[in-house]
Amino acid sequence: MPPKPPPKPASKPKAAKSKDRAAAKAAKQAKRADSRQRRKQIFEAFKVQRREDKALLPWMIGVALLVTLVVFGLGFLFGLQWVMLPAGIAFGVLAAVVVFGRRVQRNVYAKAEGQPGAAAWALQNLKGRRWKVTPAVAGTTQLDSVHRVLGLPGVVLVAEGTPHRVKPLLAQEKKRVARLVGETPIYDIVVGNEEGQVPLPKLQRHMAKLPRNVMPKQVETLESRLSILNTKGAAMPKGPMPQGAKMRNMQRTVRRR
Repeated sequence: MPPKPPPKPASKPKAAKSKDRAAAKAAKQAKRADSRQRRKQIFEAFKVQRREDKALLPWMIGVALLVTLVVFGLGFLFGLQWVMLPAGIAFGVLAAVVVFGRRVQRNVYAKAEGQPGAAAWALQNLKGRRWKVTPAVAGTTQLDSVHRVLGLPGVVLVAEGTPHRVKPLLAQEKKRVARLVGETPIYDIVVGNEEGQVPLPKLQRHMAKLPRNVMPKQVETLESRLSILNTKGAAMPKGPMPQGAKMRNMQRTVRRR
């Protein structure tokens, strides 16, 4: 007798199919809504930046035209100028977007510089290297503060505030951390524009250039060890404080040293 054919897989009931279609439709609508929201935010940022930066549009247009002409010229050398033109336009638009992003970033840092919590805000926007940021692990009533960052370089202590106050604060925190991390490298940085300090706009770049000294698993171990120091952290804003903000309540909660 010939072998029996394998049984056909049972098809999903209509209710389950309808539910799957509804879920897929909802996910698609949510994705479209997120995309619209991102475009709206970018457009609002563009309008704000354009009001404050009169050179924004000339820079964007100039860079876009320059990149397009360069790509078109390269294509002209090989007789493919009209084929390369669409690619040139695409690269030109991309270059203009990069210019826009850089100028917005520069404007944001210029507004944040000098405000309490600005360094913490910059650190919390670090990318890559699995950074673990603990803001305001030490501070004073004048809103000077030290932030702790764990990453592949090891432990990085970043201080912001008046130099003659943050230096002893930084040294004290470094001693506390050294008792728990053993031979793990500890870096200390003071944010500012004086000699030996790191300007706020260059802080993220400076952090990214630090050497790799520990493995990712060791970062988790370091975080576990140092967690006992987090029981009484100095309360600091997550981002730069607005000018003229009231600090009385905040100063009550800052750790006194």
